[in-house]
Amino acid sequence: MREKDIILTAKVISVLFTPFYLPLVGLLVLFLFSYMGMLFPWSYKLIVLILVYLFTILLPTVMIYAYRRYHGWTLIELGNRKRRMVPYIISMISYYCCVYVMQRLHMPHFMSCIVIAGLMVQILCALVNVWWKISTHMAAIGGVAGALMAFAELFSFNPVWWLSLLFILSGILGSSRLILRQHTLLQVVVGFFLGVFCGMISILFL
Repeated sequence: MREKDIILTAKVISVLFTPFYLPLVGLLVLFLFSYMGMLFPWSYKLIVLILVYLFTILLPTVMIYAYRRYHGWTLIELGNRKRRMVPYIISMISYYCCVYVMQRLHMPHFMSCIVIAGLMVQILCALVNVWWKISTHMAAIGGVAGALMAFAELFSFNPVWWLSLLFILSGILGSSRLILRQHTLLQVVVGFFLGVFCGMISILFL
């Protein structure tokens, strides 16, 4: 494979595994593979998924895209540490609004906890980013792994196969961030374990 093709593949992987997918994937796994999914009709679960998609993926993606286009930056240029704070603020506001709406609609606490896990990832990554660049992509997929382990403990299901898949995807995603020279190996590893910490703490203790 040519170097140009490798770089293109890495860019596609980075776009597909956007850091914003953590809450949506967490809820999907919970609805599909734990008994909690049987407590609610699919119409209700669909409303929850649409709500989470709108606030945690669509809204921040559109707003950050508009911000990037306004400044004429590419995705790589936006990855500069000093330019990442506004996207962090946009995503944190979007996540907070999602939690607020879910609570106003009296949705079960375990659902909003998943969004809170994503919000915690965004906040800690933003704080770390003040003095050191960290991989938000890896923090997000680490958050999914942490949430999965926490829910496996709470709802007594075997997460091994899903964790194995997540570790493989994490390796692919981390490699793509290194290929694009967006992060060092340490930034990738620290980002992943920060996400695992946020995912577990949010589900088990909040």
